[in-house]
Amino acid sequence: MTPSLPPSEEASRLRQEVLEWFVRRHREEWSTRDERLFQDWIGADPKHADAYRQWESRWKAFDAISPETVATWREGFSGNRSSPTRRGFLKPAFALAAAGVVAGGSYLGWSHLQAQPVFMQAFGTQRGQQLEVPLPDGTVLRLDTATRLEVRYFRERREVRLIDGQAVFAVQSDAQRPFDVLAGPLHVRVVGTRFAVRHTPGIAGAEGARVSVEEGKVRVTRREKAPDDSWVESSAAALENAVFLTAGQQVESDPQGVLAAVSAVPGDGIAPWREHRLSFVDTPLARALAELERYGSTGLVVYDPAVAALRLSGTFDPRDARTLRRALPSALPVRLKGDGPVAEIVPAP
Repeated sequence: MTPSLPPSEEASRLRQEVLEWFVRRHREEWSTRDERLFQDWIGADPKHADAYRQWESRWKAFDAISPETVATWREGFSGNRSSPTRRGFLKPAFALAAAGVVAGGSYLGWSHLQAQPVFMQAFGTQRGQQLEVPLPDGTVLRLDTATRLEVRYFRERREVRLIDGQAVFAVQSDAQRPFDVLAGPLHVRVVGTRFAVRHTPGIAGAEGARVSVEEGKVRVTRREKAPDDSWVESSAAALENAVFLTAGQQVESDPQGVLAAVSAVPGDGIAPWREHRLSFVDTPLARALAELERYGSTGLVVYDPAVAALRLSGTFDPRDARTLRRALPSALPVRLKGDGPVAEIVPAP
């Protein structure tokens, strides 16, 4: 059999444009202006209309397939899990060909379509900014300052990749499509709940991840490092050692994903930053300053390692640098050196 060639750059671009238009046209906020822009795109090139019709017809065909039939195809394709057989593959291949779903009718075509996201979007906040993001299924995300994440919805699952920062997830329940959050070394899976996830690899002492649950139940598993230093999906052993959290519980990991013991969510909740409050309990001063700097300039620096290691406890408004300057000498044996825009924290005499 002649091997298939990879799609050209033009074909890949056209497929992406078709997918984006398809997703947009199925949103509730689709307007008359949007439809006019879509028709302009259709009329710009005959290839656009052909490609869109093909995608739409395939999508409708898959929607018409019963879950029982899909399960049969999967069972036939998998055959013996340790060594899939050609006989096991023929059953779904013939079924698809008879149904006339895709040209050539193969399970691989079905798998490829299932693997394509139906919604993709990246979101981010600037320093000091917070953002509330509604998603197409009714899920709502609340992003904290300096946070970056990517959302991908597939036909059978929903996925968010938290690259940096922290967010609260109010997940719309959908038993048919679980919701996954990938945060560095951790993989969090839910159906419907409200929880917070933090992953700040750039802050010393906080390079791991933390999951805190306000409502519902989540499963937390450790991801694994690939040879290229990226994170990959959990192994069977990791799934066996999964941690389940319920309302009022949280768990943290180190940078390698090793989980600490489950603990109670602090009294100020899973995300006090929503009310512009940051609480520290016996936290090294250098780490507390790094956390406050995520929200805006504190105008404070510390160079003395002994001062940087002092432990700070208290609740602060990250927007109020002036109060922070006044409070530090009362909370710790330090003083501020310099009255300009930047002051150094030094030991008290």
